[in-house]
Amino acid sequence: MTDLKPKILIVDDERLNIRLLYEGLKDEYQIIVGSTGRDAIRLATKELPDLVLLDIGLDDISGHEVCKALKANPTTKNIPIIFVTAQDTYEDELKGLELGAIDYFRKPFSIPLVRVRVRNQIELKRKTDMLQYLSSIDGLTGLANRRQFDEHLSSTVRYADRQHRGLCLLMIDIDRFKQYNDLYGHVRGDDALKVVARVLKKCAARPLDFIARFGGEEFIILLTDSSPEEGALVAERIREQVEKLFIPHEGSEYGFLSVSVGVANIKPDVGEHIDERAFVEHADTCLYFAKESGRNRVISEDFELQIKPNSKK
Repeated sequence: MTDLKPKILIVDDERLNIRLLYEGLKDEYQIIVGSTGRDAIRLATKELPDLVLLDIGLDDISGHEVCKALKANPTTKNIPIIFVTAQDTYEDELKGLELGAIDYFRKPFSIPLVRVRVRNQIELKRKTDMLQYLSSIDGLTGLANRRQFDEHLSSTVRYADRQHRGLCLLMIDIDRFKQYNDLYGHVRGDDALKVVARVLKKCAARPLDFIARFGGEEFIILLTDSSPEEGALVAERIREQVEKLFIPHEGSEYGFLSVSVGVANIKPDVGEHIDERAFVEHADTCLYFAKESGRNRVISEDFELQIKPNSKK
């Protein structure tokens, strides 16, 4: 059974302090421990705890420097940090809070008080995480929304640039969707959007495949480490699976609901950089040609001519 307890990282160079905190918190939380600043950075990055209890006076790197490093890393910047310290000056506390810590425990600490304050911070993080999740999800389909897609595309393009990996970008549009809404109503239209979203999830199911609702009746899929052949295959599978549903659509030339798909393919060479905006525009252009040439079809093209050298590399 998966342990769903919140995870706390305790970092202190005194074993007695670690033992006291461990015994006081182990019943409610998963506990990870470290004794150095390097431990703190490594474990926080690897384990992504829900909270870090961090001693300031570590032997190798000060707690302040550890806090600064964690807050500078996009992976760990949102992990709340509570300093545990024997220091008792206003300036010291102010410095920690300015670096991004959320609270202070002073040694010697009271375990009942520690439990309450830790519980409050864990509950606050849970609510914050939920709000962040909801802000990145399309409420109707449950897919990622445009905002989350833009963030994911930026990080994936950086990865592809560094590693020279292939990307395929699929732009999917439901054919004659306005007419479908006019004929059958917006409730049926919403149902159609949800059905298409389920098809996308089924057809692009690899761990690195990323699906989002791009807006209205448009969806977008980013396939990482994929060849043009793989991108075209996924696109055709999507088109075929939607067609096989035979959802009636009297406003369509086919008599049933269908989708058109545009696919842009890219694999940067050494010293080349993908222009994110142009990459998306190219997929959109492919989609336009798919619709102009009759709808219910896939148009796939390489994006190589759109790559521009990155002068910074």
